[in-house]
Amino acid sequence: MQLERSALSRHNLLWLSFRALTALVVSCAALAGQPASAQTIDRIAESNRIRLGYLVDAAPFTYRSDAGAVEGYATALCEQIAEQVRSELGLAELTVEWLPVSVDDRLRDVQQGRIDLLCAPMNVTIARRQEVSFSIPVFLGGTRAVLREDAPAQLRAVLTGERPTRPVWRGSPAATVLQEQAFAVVSGTTTESWIADRLSLFHIDAEVVTVPDYRAALQALADGSVDVVFGERNLIVEGMHALERRDFVILDRLFTQEQAALALTREDVDFRLLVDAALSRLYRSEAFPELYIQWFGDMDDTSRSFFQQNALSE
Repeated sequence: MQLERSALSRHNLLWLSFRALTALVVSCAALAGQPASAQTIDRIAESNRIRLGYLVDAAPFTYRSDAGAVEGYATALCEQIAEQVRSELGLAELTVEWLPVSVDDRLRDVQQGRIDLLCAPMNVTIARRQEVSFSIPVFLGGTRAVLREDAPAQLRAVLTGERPTRPVWRGSPAATVLQEQAFAVVSGTTTESWIADRLSLFHIDAEVVTVPDYRAALQALADGSVDVVFGERNLIVEGMHALERRDFVILDRLFTQEQAALALTREDVDFRLLVDAALSRLYRSEAFPELYIQWFGDMDDTSRSFFQQNALSE
């Protein structure tokens, strides 16, 4: 009997030891699986350094100038965030380290803690939110229309969505106007598929000209080869740098809407709070419209309302 009890005790001891070892392995695996930047604020405070990721050729958001400096709209936002972090942590100084990232690896760099904040705005999607967290929106993207300054009033009225001042007895005046136009879109963009769907849906047989980039599209508009350019406003503005901006009109109307934000690790709630607080205070400041205009040329009512609505209250 005593031998049986001894064997049973050894069995129980081995079983308990196995369970303890298993729990330890699981715990270590869980810790190893946590993102390296789960304690971003602590690491920034200890090192007096914040690491910001950027794309070298994503103007006007982020880019590397000929002098080697990192510039752009999102660069300015992240510099304000860094200053807010420095102030909140009570640091005498904070080194801002700009690290270039690639389009393919940018989310992985966030997840693995190589960078604390991705300062290249991305459109927020459900799939991306499964991988990273996002700040409050920093830009309202979407498809807009660009016309020449001397475009016919009727065409401008149709594209802005103005109602006709006289009754329409036969047919659609909007369809008639659009039928006579030539549209330019950049090949391979979501705008190309969007306009194809719209024209098919409304049975409009307008001419669509595909071009390699926005500069080519705007050049075609300036030359009179096309009547309207459709595309992303921020990229259109960048394409205007080589041309006379005053010759074009970017309509306020958004045909599609997409919100872009800054990415950070999913679990880092405290750091996200600092980022959102810094952006909210910036949006409410008198300096923000000037910062926005510096990179995008103007700030229409749609954009102004967008930032006012997304700024969080204190």
